[in-house]
Amino acid sequence: MKKFLCVIFASLVHGSYYSQAAKKTLPCYDLTEVLKVEPTFIYKPHLDASKSFGVKLLKDSKTVLNYINNGKFHKIKKSGKGYRVQKLDYSRAWMVSKGKLMLEKIGTRFSKETKGHTFTVSSITRTLEDQCRLRKVNSNAALGISSHNYGNSFDISYVRFNDVLKYNPKMEAALEKVLKYYYETGKIYYIKERQQSCYHITVRNY
Repeated sequence: MKKFLCVIFASLVHGSYYSQAAKKTLPCYDLTEVLKVEPTFIYKPHLDASKSFGVKLLKDSKTVLNYINNGKFHKIKKSGKGYRVQKLDYSRAWMVSKGKLMLEKIGTRFSKETKGHTFTVSSITRTLEDQCRLRKVNSNAALGISSHNYGNSFDISYVRFNDVLKYNPKMEAALEKVLKYYYETGKIYYIKERQQSCYHITVRNY
């Protein structure tokens, strides 16, 4: 009888261990549900542009690392002419080469327009796991596929300039002027996200 009870106990412990292990390895998102979400009319061009770079949907850290190792993703510096990157808790400072170049161009042009001021980059490349973690603390985070999930999008705050969190209509107007210029030349798409107080910018494969 004791032997029988020991076998049952061992089975329960074994099953519990593997159940916990499975929970640790399973992604925190349901890919089937994520793919079901239809993009809005405004957002669809962003996703179409993202898919043109030949980057597969970034699911986790491993997929990002693969693109870093094969030279597809390039590191974004913490600061450059006209821009600063804030501490990134839910995204990664890596992008495709045209994304990195466009961020630098926008920064340089903004610095010239404002005589040396800087804007703040608040988000860059996100995996589906990053997005899932973000959603736990921010219910406004997108449930479906984001252009951030392909390494060619970034967000610029329109309430933080020169590392100061303060509404600045003059700096915001200057930033939008720069974004409009690159939109009209066919280099980017952008959306003003009022809930997040940022411009969502997607670089096109021009």
